[in-house]
Amino acid sequence: MAKRGASNIRWSNACARFCRDGIKLLDKSPPNSYQYPRMSSPNLDVRDVARLARIELTDEEATTFQSQLGRVLEYVEQLKTLDVSNVEPTAHANPVFNVLREDVSHPGLTREAALANAPHSANNLVVVTKVIE
Repeated sequence: MAKRGASNIRWSNACARFCRDGIKLLDKSPPNSYQYPRMSSPNLDVRDVARLARIELTDEEATTFQSQLGRVLEYVEQLKTLDVSNVEPTAHANPVFNVLREDVSHPGLTREAALANAPHSANNLVVVTKVIE
C-alpha cells in the first residue's frame, strides 16, 4: 500500500480518471429519449476505488473523499443539464498562438574567443576526453 502522503495525489488522479471517463460518456450523442443513469456517490465505494488504486485510507480519509466525490458527481449532473449544442469545442479557454521571432543571423564568437573558454585546445580545435570505448 502507498504511504499516506501520496494518498491525496493518487486519490485525485483516480477521481480525475473517473470523471474524465464519465464525461467521455457525455460526448456520445444518444437519442433524445435516452436518460443517462444518475451517478451518485453512495453507488461508488471510495474504499473500493482506493483498493484499486492501491491506496490505504483511514476511516476519516474515506469519509472526506466520499463526500468530495459526491460533490463532484452532483456537479457533473448539473453540467449534463446544460445545452452545449451551440458551443464550439476547444482545447484551450484562450486562443494560443505561436510567438516566434524573425530568424535573423547575428555575429557569433570569434574562433579565438571560443577557444579561450575551452579547458584544452590544439590546432584550433577543442580537445575533449574520449567517451566511447
